[in-house]
Amino acid sequence: MTQRSDIPQEVEGRPRLPAWFKVRAPGGEGYIGLRNLLRGETLHTVCEEARCPNIGECWEGRTATFMVLGDICTRACRYCAVTSGRPLGLDVEEPERLARTVERLGLKYCVITSVNRDDLPDGGAFIFAECVQKIRERSPACKVEVLIPDFRGAGLRGMVQARPDVLNHNIETVRRVFHSVRPKGSYDYSLELLRSVKELDPGMVTKSGMMVGLGETWEETLGTMRDLRKVGCDLLTVGQYLRPSKKHVAIERFYAPGEFAALREAGLRLGFRHVAAGPLVRSSYHAEEQHSAASLALA
Repeated sequence: MTQRSDIPQEVEGRPRLPAWFKVRAPGGEGYIGLRNLLRGETLHTVCEEARCPNIGECWEGRTATFMVLGDICTRACRYCAVTSGRPLGLDVEEPERLARTVERLGLKYCVITSVNRDDLPDGGAFIFAECVQKIRERSPACKVEVLIPDFRGAGLRGMVQARPDVLNHNIETVRRVFHSVRPKGSYDYSLELLRSVKELDPGMVTKSGMMVGLGETWEETLGTMRDLRKVGCDLLTVGQYLRPSKKHVAIERFYAPGEFAALREAGLRLGFRHVAAGPLVRSSYHAEEQHSAASLALA
């Protein structure tokens, strides 16, 4: 049997990363300072919880994606490294601590995401809205992007009324693969959520992200991009899926940098205001640059 050339030889049960996966190792002065500040305020980041490969670069530059509503998710998506289980209550003081941290960091752009909280009636939308409000009170010049779960159909109106600068909700993968990796989610509802945001506030910038390498075909990826444009999605991120552990879904193949460039061009032709596509691109990677590009497109 001929070995597939697009999957590098496995090392201890996990595939060796291609040569183009090179990231800055965490540990610089900026990284340590931000880590200590987050620990002091008892705040979580998706950078750590989801084992983001860009943590060294982003934290050294004093940027982070804050993760509210705790660090235990009520779902167990087969690609995600975040701990799943039963969450431990609700911390109503978290928005104030987050806003204080944003102010201390002097951030001009802030990204907020969360675990899924299906145990809460509104999925945690109230806490998201409070975070946006508290940040605006302390740091009125700071732009705020929220990367929200689906809220199980509740709380979206209040989230939109909080008026984040960008509302992001990830579709994650193509329709055929979706249920096998996100059994508690819904491809159609994720699209409907993004459509509803535009109906509630036509001027709000919407964003979504997806992973490749989960067994999707090229045409299926383009089809999902078209689906996102049909519901008015403005910004898109496309990155390589990386398997967090052996218990997570396996990588089907690694996409080459040229393929990501082709996906970016295809997305721009479809009408996205900005497309960030690359092996290490994640939902909030260089998010401020995407927002700036969208603003210029509107000018």
